[in-house]
Amino acid sequence: MANFFYPNGCLIAGVDEVGRGALVGPVITSAVILDPSNVIKNLADSKKLSEKRRLSLFKEIKDKAILWSIGRADSEEIDNLNILRATMLAMQRAVANLALTPDFVLVDGSCCPTLPMPSQAVVKGDSLVAEISAASIIAKVTRDREMAELDLLFPEYCFAQHKGYPTALHVKKLMQHGATSWHRRSFAPVHNAITKIDGLPASQPATLQ
Repeated sequence: MANFFYPNGCLIAGVDEVGRGALVGPVITSAVILDPSNVIKNLADSKKLSEKRRLSLFKEIKDKAILWSIGRADSEEIDNLNILRATMLAMQRAVANLALTPDFVLVDGSCCPTLPMPSQAVVKGDSLVAEISAASIIAKVTRDREMAELDLLFPEYCFAQHKGYPTALHVKKLMQHGATSWHRRSFAPVHNAITKIDGLPASQPATLQ
């Protein structure tokens, strides 16, 4: 885990997203400000953790962090803005939802959203920066739980298994049942399923309602 040193008293927020590559549901972001005096051990990229360890860290982060928050952009916003812009919007919302304004923000990836405070993008930050790792865990557990809830509404899609990502199972279910109102119609597998089921020509816009 890399160390980023800033003047004493600075509030440093880490920001990460989950769900950017999914076909259904929101992109979820989190912002976390850790407490240097209350260290959380073994933070890591949420995707590299077992579900049991991720859930344990999720609780620990909520208990020990100075602040944490959630931001989101729903499937309609993703279709209207495109996934990159929607992700940046969700990150802005996560930072704005913090009860205190951070002095500096570290963002996972190669670009930062427009923020009212200094920020820095960190490639592979979810594996390098504790604050970003914590944010990735909060965001992933939050989104996974939403997918489990969606699974109860639409059990035929098996959302609890694939979490909305374009697995072979998810694509198969899309072709069988079509798209729900939660699906991202601008994403090719969803658009293809809609055009096949409705018998529409391939040239039809990807933002069908």
